[in-house]
Amino acid sequence: MGTYNEEAAIATVLEDIERVTDGQAEVVCVDGSDDRTPEIAREHGARVIEQEPQGYGVAVREAILAPDRPIVVTTDCDDTYPMEQLPEFLEAINEGYDVVSGDRLYHGADAMPAFNRFGNHAFAAVASVLMNERVHDTTTGMRAYRRDVIEDIEWTENTGLSAELLIRPLMRGYDIQEQPIEYAERAGETKLDPIEGGAAIAKSIVKVCLEERFR
Repeated sequence: MGTYNEEAAIATVLEDIERVTDGQAEVVCVDGSDDRTPEIAREHGARVIEQEPQGYGVAVREAILAPDRPIVVTTDCDDTYPMEQLPEFLEAINEGYDVVSGDRLYHGADAMPAFNRFGNHAFAAVASVLMNERVHDTTTGMRAYRRDVIEDIEWTENTGLSAELLIRPLMRGYDIQEQPIEYAERAGETKLDPIEGGAAIAKSIVKVCLEERFR
């Protein structure tokens, strides 16, 4: 997890992870907060790597590469994602999938602001056209990856990293499963500006799709 001022939710998320994995998960938080987030994370057994805030992708990239485990899971720390479904993700990886990606939009994502919901549908539509393959949620924060997949791919994006980490494996022939998930209202305030962030994500999707098509 990349964490930034998530003291309202981080304890709940870590408690849920502890519960559904029977304490077997190694949790890494890459943190740039100026609130109690890192302190709370450590109290709940997480490994905290502190860095200056540099954006979503920089933090998540560090978090993904830190643990030495065969399966790496990403999630946001705002309590929007259903940790109780994490065993389903791990089971799908063990059955042979390379990436399992949570589809927030399948059930409607009513807790998501309408503008964001529209944007995420648009991102998926654009990516589907450019890849010539249907995807439903390109920017979800909840995914499981085989470690060799994330080590094999050179990542370039920051704000658009979540889209890149779906697009590049998919266009390189890895086996991807989109898993429907429930999406809850976030605890705490969002850090992403919907206009500026949305433009950066759209640009990343186009760039990464074209790079993969012509590589």
